[in-house]
Amino acid sequence: MKLTFCGGAKSVTGSSYLVESGDTRVLVDCGLHQGSYVCELDNYEKFSYEPSSIDALFVTHAHIDHIGRIPKLYKEGFRGKIFSTPPTREFAEELLLDSMDLLKREAKRCKKEPIYTAKDVEGIMGLWKTEGYHRRILIKDIGAELYDAGHILGSASVLLEAEGKRIIFSGDLGNSPASLIKEFEKIEDADYAVMESTYGGRIHQDISERRSLLEDVIEDTLKKKGVLMIPAFAMERTQELLYELNELVENGRIPRVPVFLDSPLAIKLTAIYKKYERDSNYFNQESINLIKKGDAIFKFPGLQMVPKTEDSRRIRETPNPKIIIAGSGMSQGGRIVYHEKEYLPDDKSTILFVGYQARNSLGRRILDGEKEVNIMDEMVPVKARVRDIDGYSAHADQNLLLRWLKPMSNTLKGVYLVHGEEDQMTPLIQKIRDFMAISVTAPEVGEIVQL
Repeated sequence: MKLTFCGGAKSVTGSSYLVESGDTRVLVDCGLHQGSYVCELDNYEKFSYEPSSIDALFVTHAHIDHIGRIPKLYKEGFRGKIFSTPPTREFAEELLLDSMDLLKREAKRCKKEPIYTAKDVEGIMGLWKTEGYHRRILIKDIGAELYDAGHILGSASVLLEAEGKRIIFSGDLGNSPASLIKEFEKIEDADYAVMESTYGGRIHQDISERRSLLEDVIEDTLKKKGVLMIPAFAMERTQELLYELNELVENGRIPRVPVFLDSPLAIKLTAIYKKYERDSNYFNQESINLIKKGDAIFKFPGLQMVPKTEDSRRIRETPNPKIIIAGSGMSQGGRIVYHEKEYLPDDKSTILFVGYQARNSLGRRILDGEKEVNIMDEMVPVKARVRDIDGYSAHADQNLLLRWLKPMSNTLKGVYLVHGEEDQMTPLIQKIRDFMAISVTAPEVGEIVQL
């Protein structure tokens, strides 16, 4: 059994892993490399394997850094089966089509052909099968099973079994307990683990405190009659924020002010959340109980959905104070940059980060304290207050990563840390060695190991 780290090694993007047993070849994820500009990275390079030789692809969840190159895989000859949970398939179609528009603009800027087209997305959806958690899947001589990863709706860890060996791919693990979805599942009896390490060196703020922190930031901004800008990822982060705002508004903990969800993609994805909101396979019991009582958890007084561009432009006409939730989550595009250009120079306003900000992203530069940033070829002063609530991260912190690993510690022969930057991997490696006495490494891209 052979494992190749095709992407996501010592990096938080481009996750992709190849497992081979005999003449069977399967991939776990096939993500886009993300950074300042897609055309400056590795997305145009050929795959390190022949796409037509891949029998199946298992998708842990629908974030672009895990699915963004699947249409390219199809374009270059892949015709195997794709497996994920039902919500992941629905999310993936929307996210890939949305990402396609950005990639097309980037390709034009770089004088290159787009990485993929709508025809390629249509092609992969025809290959995409869905399975629930704990259903046995057999691809020739490799067996597979999905477990709840607790990261976003429908996210999964993938267990592969062949040649008497069991290897678990964590995917992205959730910051449990989350507002909406269930906690990640306990997994035992694995021989090898490929585990994400996004926050391997950090301990998040207590989840129970984050609503109070959000309440404080909102109240401070509204008192000053400013604008609260929240760059938010369209999936999970946005829905968790809506859930929290629903609770704060309906319990009278914040004043009723206009709350704009200025993201066509987030609006579409929220509709998918609503489709599954009574399904106990995905949503936690607290959310289901609220819904059964008649609480529309994605709808509250003051909330305005803004699907159209012309309506987005008119948000500035609404008197302050107000709250704007818009993508992209790292301020690398989307409608949030227009609001940042408008309100970052206002010292009464606030920008609140609730998700991971990758190196070199606009969001990271603002969060790191730059006093002036380039937005759409214009230098914009940053006078608004900058706040960060990491309790809203959808990624597990160091303690949770160790908690996920612990049940299999007696059987593990090796742990491979992926999907993390080196400064986050190093302390996690030390913790695993100190407390579990397990062999643990951080592989390089392209590294091959024999299991």
